[in-house]
Order: sequence, then structure tokens, then C-alpha cells
Amino acid sequence: MSSELKENGLVTKKDLRSIWLHWEMFIASNFNYERYFATGLIYTLTPVLKKFYGDDKERMVKALKRHMQFFNIECNFGCSVIGLVVALEEEKSKNDEAIPDEMITGVKNGLMGPMAGIGDTLWQGTLLPILLSLTLPFGQEGNIVLGPVAFSALHIGIMLSVGYTLINLGYSKGREGIVSILQGQSLTKVMTFAQTLGSIVIGALAASCISLSTPLVLHLNGGDLAIQTAVFDKIMLGILPLGATLLVYKLLKKKVNPNMVLAGIIVVIGALALLGVL
Repeated sequence: MSSELKENGLVTKKDLRSIWLHWEMFIASNFNYERYFATGLIYTLTPVLKKFYGDDKERMVKALKRHMQFFNIECNFGCSVIGLVVALEEEKSKNDEAIPDEMITGVKNGLMGPMAGIGDTLWQGTLLPILLSLTLPFGQEGNIVLGPVAFSALHIGIMLSVGYTLINLGYSKGREGIVSILQGQSLTKVMTFAQTLGSIVIGALAASCISLSTPLVLHLNGGDLAIQTAVFDKIMLGILPLGATLLVYKLLKKKVNPNMVLAGIIVVIGALALLGVL
């Protein structure tokens, strides 16, 4: 990992570690819909801002106001933007005119969308399904260590490692480095691979972990016809779990509240089970 700090810089490795830990732990400590993670960002940056601006109250107030604006980003991949902001504030503390306030605000606003999209796609759409596919079978068998404990340990370990790597990268490489990564073809390939892999894993989880079948049997003149084995399984094995998964996915895409979706599943499945349909 490239984590060398700038020559004659005010920021130490200890400062970056502190910023990283505070950001990871307190990003949403005062979450609100007006500013989202702005106050968490200020809490994270305040110690290093004091180091930059010292007893200059006017410049310190301006710095705090800069970062009180709306800020929303994915926590772990967003560390790259946090590192970049620290680098810009450090340069501004040395030469106020070289780094206008609008530049810092513009960089944050310009990068928070792309980095949030990348983070959500790779994190929620790829990594979490992969970790679940590895640990969920053990959890279903009652293995606490290789199930929920392993999932939590892997999740937190990878999350913190990504965040620490990217905050150092953002600080050391600066704006040009992050922009070059966003514009490169390698990132597009990684995103395409991640989306494809995530879809495959989610499909495998749905097929292996969702148990849904019908006991219905039609009594015909020629004999009994089991709907599940004679009809559904002939069309496609696991067609009912697949249909349920696609229905839930469609509802979530339509922005239906996840709690309402979960409640609907419980009510509908419970009613159909009582009626002997499922």
C-alpha cells in the first residue's frame, strides 16, 4: 500500500489513522436528512483542522462551515475522498489563495456521487453476497463460529482494510490520482465483473437458501397430479423460490419500504400455508 506522507507535511501517520477510525466509527453519529454525514465529517476532521489552523479562529470557523454542507457517501470507499480533503485542507493552511473554498467543496460534491456508487455496488452488490454464500450454510447448520461470527469478522476486517488503504491513497495521490482511477478502463471492468458476480451469487443464494414448494395435488380421473413435482419441477427446478425472489426484487426497485415487503411476505406466506397452498 502506498501510504507515504508528503514531505514537510503537517499530517502524520498517526493523524491519518485517527481520522480513519473516527470516520469509520462516527460517520452517522448525527445523521440527518438536511446534511446527512456532514457533522460526522466535521467530528472526524476537527483535530487535524486545529493542527492546520491553530489559534486562527476566523480560518477555523470558515473550515467548519465548509464542511457543514450536505455530504453523502459510502463509508468505506468514501475514505478516499476524506484523505483527499485532508490533503487539500493542508495545502490551504499553507497558502489560503492557492486552494479556494470552492475547490474543496467542488471536489467533495463531484466525487461523493461516483464513490458512493462504486462503494454500494462493490460492497452491497458483490462482497456481502459472497460472504453470505460462504457463511450462511454453516449458520443454517447451527455452526456459530463459521456462520455469524465468521461473517462479522470477515465483513469488518475487509471493510476496515479497504477504508484504511483508501484514506492513505486519497491523501498521498491527491485529486489527480482519484480522477485518473475513475476515468480509467480498469475501473469499468472491475465494476462490470463485480455486478455480474454479485448477480450470480445472489441467484445461487436464492436457489439454495429459499425453500418454497406447494403440496397441492389435483385428483383427476387418470390419477393424482402433484403440482410441485409434475408441473413446476418439470418447467424449472426451484421456480417458486425464483419467482418469490424476483417479486421481492421488483418491489424493492419500486422503492417499496423493505419493512413492508418483509411484513407482506410473512402475512401472505402464512395465509397460504394455513390454506394448504404452500
